Amino acid sequence: MPFSSADLAAIGLTLRLAGTTMVLLLVLCTPLAWWLAHTPSRWRGPVSAVVALPLVLPPTVIGFYLLVTLGPHGPIGQFTQSLGLGTLPFTFWGLVLGSLIYSLPFAVQPLQHAFENIGTRPLEAAATLGAGPLDRFFTVALPLARPGFITAAILSFAHTVGEFGVVLMLGGNIPGVTRVVSVQIYDHVEALEYAQAHWLAGGMVVFSFLVLLGLNLTRRRGSLVS
Repeated sequence: MPFSSADLAAIGLTLRLAGTTMVLLLVLCTPLAWWLAHTPSRWRGPVSAVVALPLVLPPTVIGFYLLVTLGPHGPIGQFTQSLGLGTLPFTFWGLVLGSLIYSLPFAVQPLQHAFENIGTRPLEAAATLGAGPLDRFFTVALPLARPGFITAAILSFAHTVGEFGVVLMLGGNIPGVTRVVSVQIYDHVEALEYAQAHWLAGGMVVFSFLVLLGLNLTRRRGSLVS
């Protein structure tokens, strides 16, 4: 069997982490992307820059500051300890929080572009028919922005699967808890277990190719429909 029990555990944890992160990002980023797409506020530029920071910051920098902030002496860590929740570093939910921040632009930007491409005419037409703001958003904007949601879901899921620096800094290397596929590959290489590393790394290559192929097909289908 090409995959050991430790490999399968890492794969399962990675899929769980990526799925959880993807769902939470779609829920949390939808109102943020809508605001960025339509607000005239002068805060739009700074907020967009903050959202895009993970694109340029080294993952280890993000992981380090999250470790400090969420640790026992950090402000969030002290708050969670006061609630009797302990601290988030080296836990699954700590990885989820790190993944939310690390994959944030991969969810916000496709959604923002999708909302911007809708324009104002469909929403104005719905308003003339008596639709309220929430009704226009759920019955007009969301269906028209469907390609953006598909792209955001695929990119945020795939980006979380491939992360390494953030999860290693924030979660360490705990089997069954924080050891994801990228960390498992690193372990195999450190132990000179190149055959096992090849199987996992090759799987990541195939997965990445399928993600990009799926994105291209989705965008092509969207362009043909429009």
